[in-house]
Amino acid sequence: MGRMGVVANEALEIFKRVAALPNIGIHSISTHMPVSNEDAEYTRDQLGRFRKIVERIRAEVPGSYKAHVLQSAGTLAFNHPTFDIVRAGIILYGISPLPEFRKLLKPVMTWKTRICLVRDVPKGSSISYGRTFITPRNMRVATLSAGYADGYPWHLSNRGAAVLVRGKRCPILGRVTMDLMVIDVSQIPHAQVGDDVGLMGRDAAEGISCVELGERAGTISWEIITRIGARVRRVYV
Repeated sequence: MGRMGVVANEALEIFKRVAALPNIGIHSISTHMPVSNEDAEYTRDQLGRFRKIVERIRAEVPGSYKAHVLQSAGTLAFNHPTFDIVRAGIILYGISPLPEFRKLLKPVMTWKTRICLVRDVPKGSSISYGRTFITPRNMRVATLSAGYADGYPWHLSNRGAAVLVRGKRCPILGRVTMDLMVIDVSQIPHAQVGDDVGLMGRDAAEGISCVELGERAGTISWEIITRIGARVRRVYV
C-alpha cells in the first residue's frame, strides 16, 4: 500500500525486533490491498507474497498472533485463503465495491431530509448562486433543508442529480448550497412542506445509490458515505 507499515523484505527482521520488546503482546500481522477493485492479477500476486511472509514469520517467531488482509473487495472476490480475520468495511452498509457482486447485497442506509418551502416560479427565473439554472417554463419548486454542510456534495450541482419525493425522482436545480437546495416538483402537485425527501436510498420502486451519487459527483462511494455531517441525525433500526 505504501501508506504505513514496512516493505516486504524487511518484515521478518522488524517483526523480530518488535516481538522482542518488553511488555508487548502482538495481536496480528496485516497488510492492505490497494487495487483489489481494479487489478485482480496484482492482488492475487500480493496475497501470495503476504502468505509467504506470514509463513516465514510464524516459523521463526512462534505465537498465537493472527494474520489479516481481506477488506470488503477481498472478502468478496479473493477469499482463498482468508487468513484469520477479515476487515469488512463498505459491505457492512450492503454496498459492494465490485460491480459483479452488487446484486447480492442490499444497501441498508437511507439518507433523508425534508421540504421546507414550496412555491411556483415563472419562466425565466434564476435558481441559486451563480444563476446556473434558469427555469425554461413555469415550474413548481421545493427548497430542501440540506446542503453541503450536511455532506451532500456541492459537485452534484448541475450534474443531473435527483432526489426522491413520494417515490418519484425530482431533479436538483442549480447549485447545492451550504444549508439548502432546490428541486423541481412540478410533477408532484401535492408535494408540501414537511414531506420526506430521499437523498440516498429507496422510496417505492425508485432508488438512488451512493454509487450513483459518487459517479455524478466525480468521487467514490466511500466518500459519499463518510462525508455525511455530524448534524445529520442518525437513526439506527
